Amino acid sequence: MNDKVLKIHAENVYKSFGKNEVLKGVSLDVHENEVVVMIGPSGSGKSTFLRAINQLEKIDKGSIIVDNVDVSDPKTNINKVRQRIGMVFQNFNLFNNKNVIDNITYAPLTLKKMTPDEAVEKARRLLVTVGLADREKSPVSQLSGGQKQRLAIARALEMGPDVMLFDEPTSALDPEMVGDVLNVMRNLAKQGMTMIIVTHEMGFARQVADRVVFFDQGVILEDDSPEIIFNQPKNVRAKEFINKIINA
Repeated sequence: MNDKVLKIHAENVYKSFGKNEVLKGVSLDVHENEVVVMIGPSGSGKSTFLRAINQLEKIDKGSIIVDNVDVSDPKTNINKVRQRIGMVFQNFNLFNNKNVIDNITYAPLTLKKMTPDEAVEKARRLLVTVGLADREKSPVSQLSGGQKQRLAIARALEMGPDVMLFDEPTSALDPEMVGDVLNVMRNLAKQGMTMIIVTHEMGFARQVADRVVFFDQGVILEDDSPEIIFNQPKNVRAKEFINKIINA
C-alpha cells in the first residue's frame, strides 16, 4: 500500500468522440513523487486520458481528482488548477514570436504570480537546468527541435507545478535530439517530481518509471513495475505489444 500523498485519483473515466469510445472506464491513482509511464498502441486512449487530467479534454463520465479538487466538476476553476499542473506536448506549443526567456516568463507575469525580476531569475535557473543557458535571448525560430522541447519543459516548470504531464515529448524529434530531452526528464524524476509520461521510449520507461501502465482500446490492461511489465507481463496483449516494440 502506498502511504504517500495521493496527487491524482481518476475513477471510471469515459470519453467518446462521436461514436468512437476512446476511454472505457479508466481508473488510476498517482501518488506524490511517483513517475508513471503510460504505454500502448496509438489510439489506445493514453493521450486523451492525459489531457483529461487538466481538462483539455472534457470527460463524459467518471471523475478526476487532482490535489483533492474535482477537475471534472464544471464548477471547478480549472485555470487555477492548471497552474499546479505542468504539461509538455509533442509539438512544443511555444510562442514563436518571443525569445527563449520571454516564453518562460510569460505565464507568471501575465498571471501576476511573480515580479519581473523574480520571473527572470527563476527562468535563468531553469535554463541552466535544461541546458539552454546560452540561448536566453535567442528567437524560438532559431532553436532545434530538441532545444524547443527542453524550452517547453522549462516553461512548464516556471510556475512551480506539483505534477508534470508529458504527452509523447520526443515523438516529433530527430533521433539524435531525443537523448537531451530524456536526460532533462530523468533529472526531474531524480528530484522527486510527480510525473505522468506517455511515451514509446521503452528503455527510458524501464529506467525512470515507478509504474508502467499499459493501455489498449480505451482500457488499462496492466499496471505494474517496469520489471514485471517488461519481463513478465501477465496480459497477452501487453506481451505482444512490448515484444513487437522491443524487437522492432
